[in-house]
Amino acid sequence: MEFNGGERVAAALGAQGVPVLFTLCGGHISPILVAAKACGIRVVDVRDEATAVFAADAFGRLTGVPGVAAVTAGPGLTNTITAVKNAQLAQSPLVLLCGAVPTALHGRGALQDIDQRAAIEPHVKLVSQVQRVADLVPALAEAFVVATSGVPGPVFVECPVDLLYDEATVRSWYADAAGKGFSPASVFLRWYLGRHVDRLFSARERAPRLSTDTSVPLASPGEIDAAAAALRKASRPLMIVGSQALATPANASLVASAVARLGVPVYLSGMARGLLGRDHPLHARHRRRDALRAADCVILAGVPCDFRLDYGRHIRRNAAVIAVNRSRKDATLNRRPTIAAIGDAGVFLADLAARFELEGSQWEGWLAELRSRDAEREREIDAMAEDAGDHVNPVHLLREIDRVAGENAVFVADGGDFVATASYVLRPRGPLGWLDPGAFGTLGVGAGFALGAHANRRESEVWIIFGDGASGYGLAEFDTFARHKIGVIAVVGNDASWAQIAREQVKLLHDDVGTVLARTAYHEVAAGFDAEGILVRRPQDVAAALEAARAFAREGRPVLVNVWLDRTGFREGSLSM
Repeated sequence: MEFNGGERVAAALGAQGVPVLFTLCGGHISPILVAAKACGIRVVDVRDEATAVFAADAFGRLTGVPGVAAVTAGPGLTNTITAVKNAQLAQSPLVLLCGAVPTALHGRGALQDIDQRAAIEPHVKLVSQVQRVADLVPALAEAFVVATSGVPGPVFVECPVDLLYDEATVRSWYADAAGKGFSPASVFLRWYLGRHVDRLFSARERAPRLSTDTSVPLASPGEIDAAAAALRKASRPLMIVGSQALATPANASLVASAVARLGVPVYLSGMARGLLGRDHPLHARHRRRDALRAADCVILAGVPCDFRLDYGRHIRRNAAVIAVNRSRKDATLNRRPTIAAIGDAGVFLADLAARFELEGSQWEGWLAELRSRDAEREREIDAMAEDAGDHVNPVHLLREIDRVAGENAVFVADGGDFVATASYVLRPRGPLGWLDPGAFGTLGVGAGFALGAHANRRESEVWIIFGDGASGYGLAEFDTFARHKIGVIAVVGNDASWAQIAREQVKLLHDDVGTVLARTAYHEVAAGFDAEGILVRRPQDVAAALEAARAFAREGRPVLVNVWLDRTGFREGSLSM
């Protein structure tokens, strides 16, 4: 049987084990969507192309298998740019399939025809513009290899519409375009277009150009031995484990075991949040800057010295710095490490633990100091949760979410001030239980990340922690959640403000212009999309509302809890540059 191009694409996705395709429909990609459904791939159609890419990003982070999104040409592609850039900076494996105008019309002013390579190339690892039907499958095979090799990231595959339909249909299109005239120009045009179609459907398939090493990069034994020697000399060691340490999510338990065996106090960031569970004695949660300034040996496992570490200035100058990263650029960013171990951070920690033997309680005093700091900060947070106002204290709300959320909960963070507060209060239940944008700080990830999380963890309780500003990006996706019966729980912290910006803007510039929102009825918007909506204005109603939301979610009904918040000074002076 002769397969059309859309069926070839779908078969190639199936061969890669892709269970779900995120998309917003368009005429350029219809054969891919129909064929994907026919071969058993779940097609989740959304209301914004960016959401489809955010969903693929989350799926890739949670599985290590590239998430796949398919969008139509032109504005379909340009709508994804922010989401693709977010995936690139978060180092998420992702394959973006994009339609394109017929090959013979490229550059001739066809509908939605732009230079798609120029638009997307700075934001991906590879651009593959397929020109023949026979090259579709090899291009996809190459895309999956490149997306996961070295430093993971997004890959772009352009599939022109005339490669996706069956040959007879495509030949009829070009025959109609050529016309039936007998002038020399008409005869030449028919000959030229006939030859063009012959090339499109020429049968010889090329082998994939696998120019990238598909193995996981590993640090050298010498680098591991040097790190073990530095650790033995340390009296106040500290470790920061970031997202890249879980670039292979299947290794999460191996990485967690290694961290526990090393006995080094650890801060967890990004996708590594929750790695050790909720209450591990080595896990420090607060006052990281103070701890870094006191530490004499710092292991940065999959973490660059970017703005989150004040460009390396949080670490004292005479500390031994062991930077482990798949990227040499990231390992040496802003601060020259004592030891640069270029390789997978998770495997490095396992190898280091195998070489290093903890000598009893050699760091117990240092651990006790960090635990004391954490306990003091927790008491401060508890006191802040008791502040009385007209509505709900955000810390109180987050404490209640942390109390009631299930042990299989996945938290998706999308917002500014409210979400940053949540990062101090919410405790992910286990590895890969927290999703935030990453270094790009992108708003609008919430709905897509929730879709990606649900696609991978169908039995998990998926929570979106929304700031009221950020929620506006994803409200239309409550239609998506309702149509696909995806029972997410969204909590909107509604303080009628872009509070993270307003706090510093008003202080420094004495004007709140552009930062003021309304106490919008977000719950009614969700209800309009056939989801459930709950309004909470008083602290005494929080617990019941959250339990009701969980009950709706268990029935496969999406729910939005709109909580009116009081303003607090919890994050005063927290502006990042």
